[in-house]
Amino acid sequence: MNKLFRPLAKTSLILVYLVIIAGAVVRMTGSGMGCPDWPKCFGYYIPPTEASELDWQPQRAFKEGQVIIRNESLWVANKDLVTGSIYNEANWVAYQKHDYAIFNAAHTWIEYINRLLGALAGLATLFLAIASLSFWKTNKKITIISWLIVLGMLFQAWLGATVVYSVLLPARITMHMIMALIIVALLIYVLEKSTIKTGLAVSTSKVHKLLWLALGLTMIQIILGTQVRQFVDEQIDQLGEQAKMLWLSQPEVQFYIHRSLSILVILFNAWIAYLIISKKLGLNKIYWVLTLIGVEILTGIAMFYFDFPFGSQPLHLILAALLFGLQFYLVLETQKTGTTIETL
Repeated sequence: MNKLFRPLAKTSLILVYLVIIAGAVVRMTGSGMGCPDWPKCFGYYIPPTEASELDWQPQRAFKEGQVIIRNESLWVANKDLVTGSIYNEANWVAYQKHDYAIFNAAHTWIEYINRLLGALAGLATLFLAIASLSFWKTNKKITIISWLIVLGMLFQAWLGATVVYSVLLPARITMHMIMALIIVALLIYVLEKSTIKTGLAVSTSKVHKLLWLALGLTMIQIILGTQVRQFVDEQIDQLGEQAKMLWLSQPEVQFYIHRSLSILVILFNAWIAYLIISKKLGLNKIYWVLTLIGVEILTGIAMFYFDFPFGSQPLHLILAALLFGLQFYLVLETQKTGTTIETL
Protein backbone atom coordinates (compact mmCIF):
# COMPACT_ATOMS: atom_id res chain seq x y z
CA MET A 1 0.00 0.00 0.00
CA ASN A 2 2.95 2.30 0.68
CA LYS A 3 3.98 2.04 -2.97
CA LEU A 4 0.48 2.96 -4.12
CA PHE A 5 0.17 6.00 -1.88
CA ARG A 6 2.24 8.54 -3.80
CA PRO A 7 0.81 7.64 -7.24
CA LEU A 8 -2.68 7.93 -5.74
CA ALA A 9 -1.78 11.26 -4.14
CA LYS A 10 -0.48 12.61 -7.44
CA THR A 11 -3.55 11.33 -9.29
CA SER A 12 -5.87 12.90 -6.71
CA LEU A 13 -4.03 16.22 -6.97
CA ILE A 14 -4.24 16.20 -10.78
CA LEU A 15 -7.96 15.36 -10.66
CA VAL A 16 -8.68 18.12 -8.15
CA TYR A 17 -6.90 20.59 -10.42
CA LEU A 18 -8.94 19.27 -13.36
CA VAL A 19 -12.08 19.96 -11.33
CA ILE A 20 -10.84 23.51 -10.73
CA ILE A 21 -10.23 23.90 -14.47
CA ALA A 22 -13.66 22.48 -15.27
CA GLY A 23 -15.21 24.84 -12.73
CA ALA A 24 -13.47 27.77 -14.41
CA VAL A 25 -14.89 26.68 -17.78
CA VAL A 26 -18.35 26.36 -16.20
CA ARG A 27 -18.01 29.91 -14.89
CA MET A 28 -16.70 31.27 -18.20
CA THR A 29 -19.52 29.72 -20.23
CA GLY A 30 -22.25 30.57 -17.72
CA SER A 31 -23.07 26.88 -17.32
CA GLY A 32 -23.42 26.82 -13.54
CA MET A 33 -27.16 26.19 -13.71
CA GLY A 34 -26.87 23.70 -16.57
CA CYS A 35 -28.07 21.09 -14.07
CA PRO A 36 -30.67 22.79 -11.85
CA ASP A 37 -30.74 19.93 -9.32
CA TRP A 38 -28.09 17.93 -7.46
CA PRO A 39 -26.55 15.34 -7.54
CA LYS A 40 -28.57 14.24 -10.58
CA CYS A 41 -29.18 16.46 -13.60
CA PHE A 42 -32.86 17.12 -14.30
CA GLY A 43 -33.43 13.95 -12.28
CA TYR A 44 -31.26 11.81 -14.59
CA TYR A 45 -27.90 10.14 -14.02
CA ILE A 46 -27.13 10.87 -17.67
CA PRO A 47 -28.67 14.24 -18.57
CA PRO A 48 -30.86 15.01 -21.58
CA THR A 49 -29.42 16.31 -24.82
CA GLU A 50 -32.56 17.92 -26.27
CA ALA A 51 -35.24 20.15 -24.81
CA SER A 52 -37.94 17.76 -26.01
CA GLU A 53 -36.75 15.22 -23.43
CA LEU A 54 -37.92 17.60 -20.71
CA ASP A 55 -41.41 18.08 -22.17
CA TRP A 56 -44.42 16.28 -20.81
CA GLN A 57 -45.58 13.75 -23.39
CA PRO A 58 -48.48 11.27 -23.40
CA GLN A 59 -47.75 7.57 -23.00
CA ARG A 60 -44.26 8.20 -21.71
CA ALA A 61 -42.59 6.50 -18.75
CA PHE A 62 -41.00 8.62 -16.01
CA LYS A 63 -39.02 7.53 -12.98
CA GLU A 64 -39.60 9.10 -9.59
CA GLY A 65 -37.52 12.28 -9.32
CA GLN A 66 -37.23 12.94 -13.05
CA VAL A 67 -37.94 16.50 -14.10
CA ILE A 68 -40.00 18.20 -16.78
CA ILE A 69 -40.26 21.86 -17.70
CA ARG A 70 -43.88 22.99 -17.89
CA ASN A 71 -45.16 26.58 -17.94
CA GLU A 72 -41.58 27.81 -17.41
CA SER A 73 -41.29 25.86 -14.13
CA LEU A 74 -39.62 22.65 -13.02
CA TRP A 75 -41.90 19.77 -12.07
CA VAL A 76 -40.71 16.54 -10.46
CA ALA A 77 -42.35 13.15 -10.84
CA ASN A 78 -43.48 12.03 -7.38
CA LYS A 79 -43.50 8.32 -8.33
CA ASP A 80 -42.70 5.95 -11.17
CA LEU A 81 -45.41 6.48 -13.76
CA VAL A 82 -46.57 6.20 -17.34
CA THR A 83 -48.41 9.30 -18.52
CA GLY A 84 -51.92 9.12 -19.86
CA SER A 85 -53.49 11.09 -22.66
CA ILE A 86 -53.78 14.27 -20.54
CA TYR A 87 -51.53 15.92 -17.97
CA ASN A 88 -52.31 14.78 -14.41
CA GLU A 89 -51.15 17.30 -11.80
CA ALA A 90 -51.37 14.66 -9.07
CA ASN A 91 -48.28 12.95 -10.52
CA TRP A 92 -46.04 15.99 -10.22
CA VAL A 93 -44.72 18.33 -7.52
CA ALA A 94 -43.17 21.74 -8.08
CA TYR A 95 -39.40 21.89 -7.60
CA GLN A 96 -38.83 23.83 -4.37
CA LYS A 97 -35.11 24.67 -4.31
CA HIS A 98 -35.32 27.55 -6.82
CA ASP A 99 -37.35 28.78 -9.80
CA TYR A 100 -34.64 28.54 -12.51
CA ALA A 101 -36.17 26.50 -15.36
CA ILE A 102 -34.04 26.94 -18.49
CA PHE A 103 -32.51 24.12 -20.51
CA ASN A 104 -29.39 24.63 -22.61
CA ALA A 105 -27.80 21.40 -23.82
CA ALA A 106 -24.26 22.80 -23.97
CA HIS A 107 -24.51 24.28 -20.47
CA THR A 108 -25.99 21.06 -19.13
CA TRP A 109 -23.20 18.87 -20.43
CA ILE A 110 -20.43 21.27 -19.40
CA GLU A 111 -21.77 21.25 -15.85
CA TYR A 112 -22.30 17.48 -15.99
CA ILE A 113 -18.67 16.87 -17.01
CA ASN A 114 -17.61 19.11 -14.13
CA ARG A 115 -19.59 16.91 -11.76
CA LEU A 116 -18.17 13.71 -13.24
CA LEU A 117 -14.63 14.97 -12.69
CA GLY A 118 -15.60 15.85 -9.12
CA ALA A 119 -16.88 12.32 -8.57
CA LEU A 120 -13.65 10.84 -9.99
CA ALA A 121 -11.58 13.09 -7.72
CA GLY A 122 -13.69 11.98 -4.77
CA LEU A 123 -13.09 8.30 -5.54
CA ALA A 124 -9.37 8.90 -5.97
CA THR A 125 -9.13 10.57 -2.54
CA LEU A 126 -11.09 7.69 -0.98
CA PHE A 127 -8.60 5.17 -2.41
CA LEU A 128 -5.80 7.46 -1.18
CA ALA A 129 -7.23 7.43 2.35
CA ILE A 130 -7.44 3.62 2.31
CA ALA A 131 -3.82 3.42 1.13
CA SER A 132 -2.78 5.84 3.89
CA LEU A 133 -3.62 3.24 6.55
CA SER A 134 -0.21 1.72 5.82
CA PHE A 135 1.36 4.84 7.41
CA TRP A 136 -0.60 4.56 10.66
CA LYS A 137 2.27 3.05 12.65
CA THR A 138 5.01 5.26 11.20
CA ASN A 139 3.31 8.61 10.52
CA LYS A 140 -0.22 8.99 11.84
CA LYS A 141 -0.50 12.54 10.42
CA ILE A 142 -0.51 11.20 6.86
CA THR A 143 -3.39 8.84 7.64
CA ILE A 144 -5.41 11.41 9.57
CA ILE A 145 -5.02 14.12 6.94
CA SER A 146 -5.78 11.67 4.12
CA TRP A 147 -9.14 10.93 5.74
CA LEU A 148 -9.67 14.65 6.36
CA ILE A 149 -9.28 15.09 2.59
CA VAL A 150 -12.15 12.64 2.05
CA LEU A 151 -14.30 14.63 4.49
CA GLY A 152 -13.21 17.80 2.69
CA MET A 153 -14.34 16.35 -0.64
CA LEU A 154 -17.73 15.46 0.86
CA PHE A 155 -18.05 18.98 2.25
CA GLN A 156 -17.02 20.36 -1.14
CA ALA A 157 -19.75 18.29 -2.80
CA TRP A 158 -22.29 19.72 -0.34
CA LEU A 159 -21.01 23.22 -1.09
CA GLY A 160 -21.50 22.50 -4.81
CA ALA A 161 -25.12 21.62 -4.10
CA THR A 162 -25.65 24.85 -2.16
CA VAL A 163 -24.16 26.82 -5.08
CA VAL A 164 -26.81 25.33 -7.38
CA TYR A 165 -29.65 25.75 -4.87
CA SER A 166 -28.68 29.41 -4.33
CA VAL A 167 -28.67 29.98 -8.13
CA LEU A 168 -24.93 30.75 -8.12
CA LEU A 169 -24.79 33.08 -5.13
CA PRO A 170 -21.31 34.68 -5.39
CA ALA A 171 -20.45 34.14 -1.71
CA ARG A 172 -21.11 30.41 -2.12
CA ILE A 173 -18.92 30.28 -5.23
CA THR A 174 -16.10 31.97 -3.27
CA MET A 175 -16.43 29.40 -0.45
CA HIS A 176 -16.41 26.64 -3.06
CA MET A 177 -13.13 27.95 -4.51
CA ILE A 178 -11.48 28.39 -1.12
CA MET A 179 -12.41 24.84 -0.11
CA ALA A 180 -10.87 23.54 -3.34
CA LEU A 181 -7.61 25.28 -2.44
CA ILE A 182 -7.69 23.80 1.07
CA ILE A 183 -8.04 20.32 -0.46
CA VAL A 184 -5.12 21.09 -2.81
CA ALA A 185 -3.02 22.13 0.21
CA LEU A 186 -3.87 18.97 2.14
CA LEU A 187 -3.00 16.76 -0.84
CA ILE A 188 0.32 18.53 -1.31
CA TYR A 189 0.97 18.11 2.42
CA VAL A 190 0.54 14.33 2.42
CA LEU A 191 2.48 14.08 -0.83
CA GLU A 192 5.40 16.02 0.59
CA LYS A 193 5.33 14.20 3.93
CA SER A 194 5.45 10.82 2.21
CA THR A 195 8.63 11.78 0.35
CA ILE A 196 11.87 10.08 1.30
CA LYS A 197 14.30 12.99 1.44
CA THR A 198 17.96 12.72 0.64
CA GLY A 199 20.66 15.29 0.15
CA LEU A 200 22.37 18.17 1.98
CA ALA A 201 20.33 20.10 4.56
CA VAL A 202 20.38 23.89 4.32
CA SER A 203 18.98 26.62 6.58
CA THR A 204 15.75 28.10 5.25
CA SER A 205 14.09 29.59 8.36
CA LYS A 206 13.86 33.17 7.07
CA VAL A 207 12.71 32.11 3.61
CA HIS A 208 10.11 29.84 5.22
CA LYS A 209 8.49 32.78 7.03
CA LEU A 210 8.58 34.92 3.91
CA LEU A 211 6.97 32.15 1.87
CA TRP A 212 4.10 31.99 4.37
CA LEU A 213 3.57 35.72 3.86
CA ALA A 214 3.70 35.27 0.09
CA LEU A 215 1.12 32.49 0.33
CA GLY A 216 -1.11 34.75 2.41
CA LEU A 217 -0.84 37.49 -0.23
CA THR A 218 -1.84 34.99 -2.92
CA MET A 219 -4.90 33.90 -0.92
CA ILE A 220 -5.94 37.53 -0.42
CA GLN A 221 -5.55 38.09 -4.16
CA ILE A 222 -7.69 35.06 -4.95
CA ILE A 223 -10.46 36.25 -2.62
CA LEU A 224 -10.30 39.77 -4.07
CA GLY A 225 -10.32 38.25 -7.56
CA THR A 226 -13.55 36.37 -6.83
CA GLN A 227 -15.12 39.64 -5.69
CA VAL A 228 -14.02 41.35 -8.91
CA ARG A 229 -15.46 38.42 -10.84
CA GLN A 230 -18.73 38.83 -8.95
CA PHE A 231 -18.85 42.47 -10.06
CA VAL A 232 -18.12 41.44 -13.66
CA ASP A 233 -20.93 38.87 -13.54
CA GLU A 234 -23.32 41.59 -12.37
CA GLN A 235 -22.19 43.84 -15.19
CA ILE A 236 -22.76 41.04 -17.70
CA ASP A 237 -26.32 40.64 -16.43
CA GLN A 238 -26.93 44.38 -16.74
CA LEU A 239 -25.03 45.23 -19.92
CA GLY A 240 -25.01 41.95 -21.84
CA GLU A 241 -22.32 39.64 -23.21
CA GLN A 242 -21.47 41.94 -26.11
CA ALA A 243 -20.55 44.97 -23.99
CA LYS A 244 -17.19 43.65 -22.82
CA MET A 245 -15.54 47.06 -23.08
CA LEU A 246 -17.96 48.37 -20.42
CA TRP A 247 -17.73 45.57 -17.85
CA LEU A 248 -14.85 47.24 -16.00
CA SER A 249 -15.43 50.81 -17.10
CA GLN A 250 -16.49 51.81 -13.57
CA PRO A 251 -15.06 49.14 -11.25
CA GLU A 252 -15.52 48.95 -7.51
CA VAL A 253 -12.70 49.57 -5.02
CA GLN A 254 -11.87 45.83 -4.80
CA PHE A 255 -10.63 45.95 -8.38
CA TYR A 256 -8.12 48.73 -7.62
CA ILE A 257 -6.90 46.92 -4.49
CA HIS A 258 -6.57 43.68 -6.48
CA ARG A 259 -4.64 45.41 -9.26
CA SER A 260 -2.33 47.36 -6.92
CA LEU A 261 -1.65 44.36 -4.72
CA SER A 262 -0.39 42.45 -7.75
CA ILE A 263 2.62 44.80 -7.85
CA LEU A 264 3.41 43.95 -4.22
CA VAL A 265 3.01 40.23 -5.00
CA ILE A 266 5.55 40.28 -7.83
CA LEU A 267 8.07 42.40 -5.88
CA PHE A 268 7.74 40.32 -2.72
CA ASN A 269 8.18 37.04 -4.57
CA ALA A 270 11.10 38.48 -6.54
CA TRP A 271 12.78 39.32 -3.24
CA ILE A 272 12.23 35.75 -2.01
CA ALA A 273 13.70 34.46 -5.27
CA TYR A 274 16.75 36.69 -4.79
CA LEU A 275 17.30 35.26 -1.30
CA ILE A 276 16.91 31.68 -2.54
CA ILE A 277 19.32 32.19 -5.42
CA SER A 278 21.91 34.20 -3.46
CA LYS A 279 21.93 31.65 -0.61
CA LYS A 280 22.00 28.75 -3.11
CA LEU A 281 19.10 27.02 -1.38
CA GLY A 282 18.22 24.99 -4.44
CA LEU A 283 14.48 25.69 -4.24
CA ASN A 284 14.06 25.70 -8.00
CA LYS A 285 10.26 25.86 -7.91
CA ILE A 286 10.60 29.57 -7.18
CA TYR A 287 11.27 30.05 -10.91
CA TRP A 288 7.88 28.50 -11.66
CA VAL A 289 6.31 30.76 -9.05
CA LEU A 290 7.72 33.85 -10.77
CA THR A 291 6.64 32.55 -14.19
CA LEU A 292 3.07 31.92 -13.01
CA ILE A 293 2.87 35.35 -11.40
CA GLY A 294 4.11 36.96 -14.60
CA VAL A 295 1.58 35.15 -16.80
CA GLU A 296 -1.15 35.81 -14.21
CA ILE A 297 -0.48 39.54 -14.40
CA LEU A 298 -0.47 39.39 -18.21
CA THR A 299 -3.92 37.73 -18.23
CA GLY A 300 -5.17 40.42 -15.85
CA ILE A 301 -3.84 43.14 -18.18
CA ALA A 302 -5.46 41.39 -21.15
CA MET A 303 -8.86 41.30 -19.44
CA PHE A 304 -8.78 44.97 -18.53
CA TYR A 305 -7.14 46.53 -21.59
CA PHE A 306 -8.22 44.11 -24.31
CA ASP A 307 -11.83 43.48 -23.25
CA PHE A 308 -11.65 39.97 -21.84
CA PRO A 309 -10.13 37.85 -24.66
CA PHE A 310 -11.63 34.36 -24.92
CA GLY A 311 -10.33 32.08 -22.19
CA SER A 312 -8.57 34.82 -20.23
CA GLN A 313 -10.90 34.55 -17.22
CA PRO A 314 -10.59 30.80 -16.59
CA LEU A 315 -6.84 30.95 -17.33
CA HIS A 316 -6.49 33.70 -14.71
CA LEU A 317 -8.21 31.52 -12.11
CA ILE A 318 -6.33 28.34 -13.02
CA LEU A 319 -2.96 30.10 -12.80
CA ALA A 320 -3.88 31.42 -9.35
CA ALA A 321 -4.74 27.90 -8.17
CA LEU A 322 -1.45 26.53 -9.55
CA LEU A 323 0.47 29.39 -7.94
CA PHE A 324 -1.15 28.66 -4.58
CA GLY A 325 -0.16 24.99 -4.82
CA LEU A 326 3.45 25.72 -5.74
CA GLN A 327 3.86 28.29 -2.99
CA PHE A 328 2.40 25.94 -0.42
CA TYR A 329 4.79 23.18 -1.50
CA LEU A 330 7.70 25.59 -1.06
CA VAL A 331 6.42 26.41 2.44
CA LEU A 332 6.49 22.71 3.30
CA GLU A 333 9.95 22.26 1.79
CA THR A 334 11.31 24.97 4.07
CA GLN A 335 9.31 24.41 7.25
CA LYS A 336 12.26 23.08 9.27
CA THR A 337 15.53 24.80 10.12
CA GLY A 338 17.14 22.43 7.69
CA THR A 339 15.66 21.02 4.52
CA THR A 340 16.59 18.80 1.64
CA ILE A 341 15.50 19.43 -1.90
CA GLU A 342 13.27 16.74 -3.33
CA THR A 343 10.94 16.96 -6.29
CA LEU A 344 7.35 15.80 -6.36
